[in-house]
Amino acid sequence: MADSDESTSPETEKEQGRGGEEGCLTDTQGQMLDRCLHALKQAKNDSHTLAALLLITRVCPARQLDKRSLRRIFEAVGLNLPARLLVTATREDVPAGMAPSDPLSLGATLLAALSTDPDMAAHPQLLATVPLLLNLLANGSKPGAQQKPGGLSPEGDEGSDGGLGQDGSSGSSSSQQTFQLDEATAADCYQVLTSVCALPQGPELLLSRGAVPALCQAVEQNQILSRQRGLPLLGHLLSAKTKKKVWNKHPAELLALLLRLSTDFCRASEPNRLSSCAQLAQFLPPAGMAIESKELRDAMSSVWEQLRPMLQSRLTPRQIGPILVLCACLLDLYGWDQAGPPKFCCLLVNRACVEVRMGLEEPPGNELSPELQNTLTGCYRILEAAMEQACSAVDAPSPAPALPALSLQQSRQVLQVLEEAFSAVMFYLQQVDASRYGDPFVFASFRSLCSWLAEETSCLKQEVIDLLPFLVGYARHHLQGAAAEQSLSDWMAKASVTEEGGAWTGGEALRYLLPALCHLSAEDAPRKVLLGLEAHSLLVDFLKQSWTSLKGRSIRDPSLETACSTLLNFAVTEPERVRMDLCFRTLEAHLSEALPVLVNKPRLLVLAANYCTLGLMIGRLKCPPSGSVEAGQRRFFLAALQFLRGALETHPGSGPAHVSASWETSWDEVAELWRLSLQALGGCARAQAWIPALLRDEGWLHYMLAILSQSSALPDQNTQDALQEALCAAAQQCPLCKQEIAEAMRKSDGGALREMRSLKMLVGAN
Repeated sequence: MADSDESTSPETEKEQGRGGEEGCLTDTQGQMLDRCLHALKQAKNDSHTLAALLLITRVCPARQLDKRSLRRIFEAVGLNLPARLLVTATREDVPAGMAPSDPLSLGATLLAALSTDPDMAAHPQLLATVPLLLNLLANGSKPGAQQKPGGLSPEGDEGSDGGLGQDGSSGSSSSQQTFQLDEATAADCYQVLTSVCALPQGPELLLSRGAVPALCQAVEQNQILSRQRGLPLLGHLLSAKTKKKVWNKHPAELLALLLRLSTDFCRASEPNRLSSCAQLAQFLPPAGMAIESKELRDAMSSVWEQLRPMLQSRLTPRQIGPILVLCACLLDLYGWDQAGPPKFCCLLVNRACVEVRMGLEEPPGNELSPELQNTLTGCYRILEAAMEQACSAVDAPSPAPALPALSLQQSRQVLQVLEEAFSAVMFYLQQVDASRYGDPFVFASFRSLCSWLAEETSCLKQEVIDLLPFLVGYARHHLQGAAAEQSLSDWMAKASVTEEGGAWTGGEALRYLLPALCHLSAEDAPRKVLLGLEAHSLLVDFLKQSWTSLKGRSIRDPSLETACSTLLNFAVTEPERVRMDLCFRTLEAHLSEALPVLVNKPRLLVLAANYCTLGLMIGRLKCPPSGSVEAGQRRFFLAALQFLRGALETHPGSGPAHVSASWETSWDEVAELWRLSLQALGGCARAQAWIPALLRDEGWLHYMLAILSQSSALPDQNTQDALQEALCAAAQQCPLCKQEIAEAMRKSDGGALREMRSLKMLVGAN
């Protein structure tokens, strides 16, 4: 319903009371609305109905209709009539006294007014008109003659066209009118779509009704209001969590639109180009989504050419923000390859770091505007890209490509400005209290800092240690008590910070922190702080929670492996804590449950190696059981022996032993863990008397001796040393094991077994 352009004179203002305010009719307007609604209810045919509706549209602007007035109009008219008016606009048989465009204008106006009420916007009958409205906007004129909205007949029957004839009957002609969509009607159509989009499920509702191709077509053909209203609506659909889904479903349409917008951007005057940066960023594909198009790559290269002089000029804070955000999105798309020469890349990183410092080094209590938060989030992405890699393989869409070749001086400058910027991030996070843990910008700041800490825990060491209570507390909050925070879930999807585009599960904060924890737990001072914060308990909770969702699948999650490495640091450096802390008993129980499952999942070989090593390193610190061995402990060791025997194999003959086929692709990652597990197994054999007998009874000893006897050599000296240590421990603790080893050596005519000199001396074999 178009707003009235009539002004209110001072003389009539008293009569109108609060007339002119949004959501409030004047007394005169209210009386007229009452008469019109009465006429609607008494109307004997559609001509009478239309006359009353036309009068309402002229005397009651949409912005002055409150929810009660809209409800009264709906009860008098329903949604069938405005929908039928849209269908009538496709035919010649319009009611007497109306121009061909009147039914369309009136129907769109009524729908626009009713859609301002969210309940009306979500009504199935209004949603059924969306394809018709989209068709109108895409073509710039009346809908095609064959276009019918389902369920829009006068009685709501799907099979009827539902048009209005001159006598109020359904029109039947299929002839087409030739009028063009006017601006007021187009605005009403966009109002309906915008109201639908604002619903909780609005973007999905529009996408399922063909909004993206229709709006792309409207922009491509430069239809009325397509730039002013269509592009922002498309931008909203692409900025929500549906972005990746939309690009997967409509790549051709969106690519064509992006190419056009890029061309317009490059041809625009500098002031217009500045104002277009934010819009262009919205229409780039999601980070990590492969778009194999030479046209797109060339277009983005042209965009970079325009951005370089812009970034080198003097800019206000309001101007530089959208430019930096666009640069960040382009880096997400193609990395540093197209950004420019090293000097410009240094400038880009420097300007982003300056914005971070200026934005965050404010006195405590200062609120950051949404605009500034958006700019800083873009700057974070530039800083992260400058770190030359993502936090971990699973948490980033793809590894961040390295900066172009920098001189030694340039490298030092980049590292220095990064350190200053992340010092500002730490200053900001020190001020964050628990009430703001659900703030998406706090998460963005946390995530960016973690990407730096993954590489630079040696810089600003005391500041990092001082911040550990916040970092661990923040990660614990989200893992244990805030897994369903919708704002962070939506932000994660918008920022494309997970490979799956994914759902927020609560563990994301800890996933980003894990690489830093792994480094810090290897150093004495920060490790003591981490133990005081019960960080090891947090990691155990993370493993247990992640295992619940992982055990039914075989999808690798490197975050679990990093968590194991961190716990392994504690197990190696803090033996007394491992012996006394109940948290490690909980961890043992989890390992005994999980490892028997993991050994049968070849895709999770690296995680199995981590679990096996961690369990054995803990096992070597345990006291011998006073009674019978616990079932869980025995189950773990049986699985560990099964796992350890799978690494090596031989072929008939006297050739060298080699890594088994199922381990070969992962050997670089698991070799050290396998050797460490063998050394820990030797420690377990010395600490717990029942272990050597298990090695013999379960056939592990016999299998390994057979491998050594049949092979001329092992893959490398480190493998031989680790295996020899485990065998020596078995021989020292168990006479039967010693006897079996000696017998195998006597029967061996050379090869790998007889090369183990320490073992040979121990068992007395000649």
